[in-house]
Amino acid sequence: MQIKTLGRTGISVTDICLGTMTWGSQNTEAEGHDQIAMARDAGITFMDTAELYAVPGSAERSGRTEEIIGNWFAAHGDRDKWVLASKIAGGGNAHIRGGARPDAASVRSALEISLKRLKTDYVDLYQVHWAARGHYHFENYWSYAPHKQNTADVLANITEVLETLGDLVKEGKVRAIGLSNETTWGIAQWLRIADQMGLPRVATVQNEYNLIRRMFDHDLAELSHHEDVGLLAYSPLAGGLLTGKYQDGATPKGSRKDYQKGFWRLNPHSEEAVARYHALATKHGLDPIQMAIAFCRSRPFMASTIIGATSTAQLQQVLGAIDLTLSPEVLADIDAIHRLQSRPI
Repeated sequence: MQIKTLGRTGISVTDICLGTMTWGSQNTEAEGHDQIAMARDAGITFMDTAELYAVPGSAERSGRTEEIIGNWFAAHGDRDKWVLASKIAGGGNAHIRGGARPDAASVRSALEISLKRLKTDYVDLYQVHWAARGHYHFENYWSYAPHKQNTADVLANITEVLETLGDLVKEGKVRAIGLSNETTWGIAQWLRIADQMGLPRVATVQNEYNLIRRMFDHDLAELSHHEDVGLLAYSPLAGGLLTGKYQDGATPKGSRKDYQKGFWRLNPHSEEAVARYHALATKHGLDPIQMAIAFCRSRPFMASTIIGATSTAQLQQVLGAIDLTLSPEVLADIDAIHRLQSRPI
């Protein structure tokens, strides 16, 4: 396990983070607690959640994951042993504040409610879950229309939210701030406004990153390097796609495809890419799941790779990547496949 620092905050984290979004929907509280114990025993000290979780979010489920984590802290008294990250929704979900985007009042209210559910008086990293103005994440790539954004309105909203986050940092309720599902321009504006106004600096961005979704490699990676904004990579297995369990039309019982009655990452292009990466793993005598995790951990901009599972058996297999370092030959073969299929989903 490597130890990384979140931006310029001085907060140290393990470079593997325990993801929790299935707890309260696909996973029971007992199963969530079993996963926390397994991650703890493996040396992980970083855990990520959100007010939206469990996924898919709904009036009945959202917030349940935070409650499960809070119940763990209450039972085990080990809050101080964990670096805890949570998020405020970026707007658009009718069951969360009527779908309104974050503003001064809702940022404070959302955090207070999360703290109550988490049974703690502070969050180490508080993130805006997605850009309120629109973005290309969650498969919005094909409908992304930045030319329709109102620049003055976007910047005014960022400033309002950032000022409130600054107040929460001063009050000790938040130690550091981050973004999620953001763009290079968006992160740059948060940084610029923070520098101009003496407000907290964005420490991290949590975007999807995996073998078949590598948009971070270019402009985002450049910003990450020069501005010390590390990536927290979510879906390092592309939501389970890279396990190979959906190949040839399969729908395993209890899988995300089965549970959500669909899986947007799956198409003929992604199936072919998965087959190529599995063949590569076989060629080098590697477990393809562990190879995918190890690849994310090898990237120079990576602050932490967020892993998740719906069973302890799956989590145990993922944790097997902790001691895996990919050889230059494996990395070269991965890049060769990427050149052929740079965006299969």
